[in-house]
Amino acid sequence: MISFMIHVIVSLFAVSNPIGNVPLFITLTEGYSEKERSQTAKKAIVVSFMILIAFLLAGRLIFKLFGIDIHALRIAGGIFIFGIAYNLLNAKESHVQNPHSDEKAESKEKADVSVTPLAIPIIAGPGTIATVMSLTPGSHQVTLHLLAILIGIVVVLAMTYYAFHYSSFIMRKMGKTEMNVVTRLMGLILAVVAVEMIGAGIKGMFPMLMS
Repeated sequence: MISFMIHVIVSLFAVSNPIGNVPLFITLTEGYSEKERSQTAKKAIVVSFMILIAFLLAGRLIFKLFGIDIHALRIAGGIFIFGIAYNLLNAKESHVQNPHSDEKAESKEKADVSVTPLAIPIIAGPGTIATVMSLTPGSHQVTLHLLAILIGIVVVLAMTYYAFHYSSFIMRKMGKTEMNVVTRLMGLILAVVAVEMIGAGIKGMFPMLMS
């Protein structure tokens, strides 16, 4: 369970990329006081937690309602996440996980940016949701796996909160080059996670190929 939990934490951390999102958080909260930034980060984390837990607990029901096979989801999710990883490896923002420029401009005009775009799609975006649902266990060790994923979600969201809370300090200590290094590192880790997800999905759908 410990190894699986570490895998969950690394996967979610790589796809959500808290450090890489610090500049975006600062941009969206421009003009905010430190207290307002902390409150905004806290609300965004709470909303993100509710979203991810909803998909974690209702994932199996969603599969049944839409006739989705978990292995097919792992393949699709892996391809989807690899696209995000490719952009990160090139130190580019992923438009799947981050809002477009017009959405950023619109969000600045709103009084509250904690739900959109911070919680959705920056923290609990499609990539993060796909990762959580792909990690959802099958029929064996459901309780232990769900507990591991839950702990992983809490750990990564806690990291995200503190990254946002200390965003000003992080930006003072890390320049553009250092941020790009972190982004590329997250992209490399995410690419490996994506390949593993695709491999697990293919193995589940076509077990005869692995015999």
